[in-house]
Amino acid sequence: MSDNNPKGRDIYIIPQKSAYSGTVNIFMSAFFLLIALLIFLPILLVIIISFSSEESVTELGYSFFPKSFSFSAYRYLFNSGEYLLRSFFNSVLITLSGTLAGLLVMCPIAYAVSRKEFGFRRRILLFLMIPMMFSGGLVSSYMVNTQIFHLKNSYLALILPGLCSTWYIMILRNYFHISIPDSLIEAAELDGCDPFQTFRLIVLPISKPVIVTVSVFQVFSYWSSWYPSLLYLDSNHTELYPLQYVLVNMDRSIERLSRDAQYISGAGVYTPPAVTVRMVMVVIVILPVMILLPFFHKFLKNGMTIGAIKG
Repeated sequence: MSDNNPKGRDIYIIPQKSAYSGTVNIFMSAFFLLIALLIFLPILLVIIISFSSEESVTELGYSFFPKSFSFSAYRYLFNSGEYLLRSFFNSVLITLSGTLAGLLVMCPIAYAVSRKEFGFRRRILLFLMIPMMFSGGLVSSYMVNTQIFHLKNSYLALILPGLCSTWYIMILRNYFHISIPDSLIEAAELDGCDPFQTFRLIVLPISKPVIVTVSVFQVFSYWSSWYPSLLYLDSNHTELYPLQYVLVNMDRSIERLSRDAQYISGAGVYTPPAVTVRMVMVVIVILPVMILLPFFHKFLKNGMTIGAIKG
């Protein structure tokens, strides 16, 4: 209250905006818009090349303005029809099953090691940290999965090896430990909830952002994975091939045909549109991710930031 105010009224001073705030906002908006454009341009280039003719790519290279457009790459790829559709179904099945099963395993573990009253918390944390620093290697994991668990030539061979990640458990554990107050857990216990009910009814609904974040990471990991198929699936079990492995095999076949066509002249050998087909493969792989990511953007942002510092 000011001494020069005879009526005794409170005087509030409204802070003045800086003359530079509008300019700074415009500059930062333009800067981040430029970064977003630079990130999007390669994706746009891939899409344009996938619709370009092979002659245009050969003559002009990778260009945003091709001389002619063609659907030959899409026709070549989708001529496999049922085979490609089956592999797409396999990828969806493996991705959804691996993500859901991984959450069912990792969330309870992360919640258990986040509670101070859990007696084996430090031992389990130590047990989880060891694989992050020391790995048994590819040969040992292959022998365990094939000779002990007999996972070869099955869907489980593509799901179980990547089911549980120590890094994701640490993300979940930190969220449970920092963002969920002990008073809330104590209140649930006073209301008669056992640990399983507390976890299912209290913890999981509150932890939706971090659970969705880990789910998105798991989906990306399974969706883009093809190397386990190379290790654990034989050529006699093509019905189990995921989409990415099918596309890798197609790319190898196209490369082989293109290489053989260089040594055969006048035989009318068909040469597939190698470059544009590869771009179509990229579009097929990233298109589902591009469609789904905006729906999870809010949860992904919250899950990565909340719990990072204690508020």
